[in-house]
Amino acid sequence: MPNYRIIVDLSDRQLYLLDHNTVVRGFPVGIGAMVTQTPTGEFTIINKQANPGGPYGAFWMGLSKPHYGIHGTNNPASIGKLVSLGCIRMYNQDVVALSRLVPVGTRVTIRP
Repeated sequence: MPNYRIIVDLSDRQLYLLDHNTVVRGFPVGIGAMVTQTPTGEFTIINKQANPGGPYGAFWMGLSKPHYGIHGTNNPASIGKLVSLGCIRMYNQDVVALSRLVPVGTRVTIRP
């Protein structure tokens, strides 16, 4: 039985999916701009929604910090850059693949 958790490394702009402390997938991400930085700390995924509309791409996974989440994007050129209002942006196909693996309640660590 998998025991997934997520680590977002802001310095290398990567999201890592771990199973029992072993990295099983890595994904490039876009993160918060200088004035709207992505918060660091320990969070959990509290909700999930397919096709949320607007700039959130194909999928939204809300974090326990209000107004922040991991989501797709309608601007794939933004991945790997400091562009968001603090959320973690992923390519749509990546966020959909991740959403199929991680349940609500999954731990998310965001580190500088």
